[in-house]
Formats: sequence, C-alpha cells, structure tokens
Amino acid sequence: MERKPYGSNVLITGATSGIGRSCLLLFAEKGYQVWGVSRSGTLQETLPSNVHLAAMDVTDDHAVETGIAQLWQDAEKATGDGFGIIIHCAGFGIAGAAEDTPLAEVYQQFETNYFGVLRVNLHLLPRMRARGNSLVVVLGSIAGRISIPFQSHYSATKFALEAYVEALRIEGKAYGIQAVIVEAGDTKTPFTVKRRMAIPEGSPYSEQAHKSVAKMESDEQKGSPPIKVAMAVYNIAIKTNPPLRTVVGFTYKVLMVLKRFLPDRLATWIISRMYL
Repeated sequence: MERKPYGSNVLITGATSGIGRSCLLLFAEKGYQVWGVSRSGTLQETLPSNVHLAAMDVTDDHAVETGIAQLWQDAEKATGDGFGIIIHCAGFGIAGAAEDTPLAEVYQQFETNYFGVLRVNLHLLPRMRARGNSLVVVLGSIAGRISIPFQSHYSATKFALEAYVEALRIEGKAYGIQAVIVEAGDTKTPFTVKRRMAIPEGSPYSEQAHKSVAKMESDEQKGSPPIKVAMAVYNIAIKTNPPLRTVVGFTYKVLMVLKRFLPDRLATWIISRMYL
C-alpha cells in the first residue's frame, strides 16, 4: 500500500468537472476519503461511498467560511481527522484581447481563479497549520509561465498563483505545510466549451482573436485526458517533499526549459507563431 504522508482526507474544489472530477475519482480509488465542492455540488453518476459532495461557491465569502467549518467538522466526525490535502481546481477561462475584455469580466476571472484559492485557504490554513503535515495543491497552467495571446487575463490569474504558491511554500514550511503548483498544458475537458468570449463585434482584434481561440480549442481537444493531470497530483500527494512546480506533459516540460534559456524576444516570437 502506498503511503499517505498527509493523512487520508482530501478536499477538492471545482470537483464536479474536468481535472477536479478526475482527482475526485482517482483519490477515492486510491483509498482516500474525498470531499469535493463546486457551485452545484452534484454529479450525475454513481459515486463510491468514500466520496462526499457539497455545494460551495469559492467566490462567496460567507459560503466559504461556513462551508470550510462544516466540512472540517464532517471530516473529523467521519474519520477523526481534518483535511491533510487541499486540491484547488476551481477556475474558468476568458478569451479576448486585453483591451476588449470588460473589467467586470476580469474581476470575475480573478475572483474565481485567484481569490477563490486565497478565500478557501484563509479558513483552511489555520486548521491545517494546527494539524501539521499538510499539502496545498494549486492547479496552475502553462499559461502561468508563458502568457497566451487573447488569454491575457486568464494568464494573469495563473501568473499570480505562481507567486502566491512560491511565498506560501516558504511561509508554511515551519508549520509542516507544503505548497505546490501543477502546471497543466492542453487538456481535454469541459473547460473548452465553458470558456467565455470577450470578442466584441467590430473589434480591431476580432480576426486574430478568433484565429487564436480556434487554435487553443483545437489543441485542447487533442490534448491529454484529465486523468493524466490527476495522476500527477496523486504522485505529488504521496511524496513527503514534493517539488514546488510540476509540469504535466513532455512537450510542456521542453517548453519550460526553453523558456528559461531563450531571450524574451525569441520566446515571444515562438508563441506568436504558435497562436497567430
């Protein structure tokens, strides 16, 4: 039996779709007690008895505060322990030019992708710190290391998470809290069809934006299945000293190496050629 250095209880946000759902089912299969939350808190399929779903909107301060308190209590009642692992998967994408995207849409993007992580951790980290030996996994993106044209605001949320996780890893070490970020590349999930469009009619960026988004959608639909990312998360969860960053997929690992050594001008040219 593989070790569980952070205990047997896992909490997953964004757990009813895409990568979050794959993590939910994989960790359950591996013998964990898994609590999954999402806006709906439901899945239209039969779930094993060690999976527990609840509705919780990560953009709602009150819902997160009361939800975390209740879920921690439920976990302790069921197993005698709180959560040793939190996997942050809640998020969505917006496509459009940096200039065109309305601020209201940008705020919503950050509320879910970035502040949603902070909001959950605000109420969860004190409990994990008191418990000791815990793991915070944030689902990042290659777009958090290489900004993608016409996904500037999505990329910005993922860049922000990179900085946050780096700092949290340093701060939490003394209290047994490990923080890691998983940088997923193109993955075939419902994320693609749920992406919001901010490409107004008559925009000077319209032609380039639609071309770029079409390339993204094609790459995603040809991408890895979400279980590949879930397996990367699971392999992190069985390590006592996991790496700060985990890139999923050989091609993306090569891109990250190139990013480190190529001049910015050349890296920008390559990305432009890829998407435009």
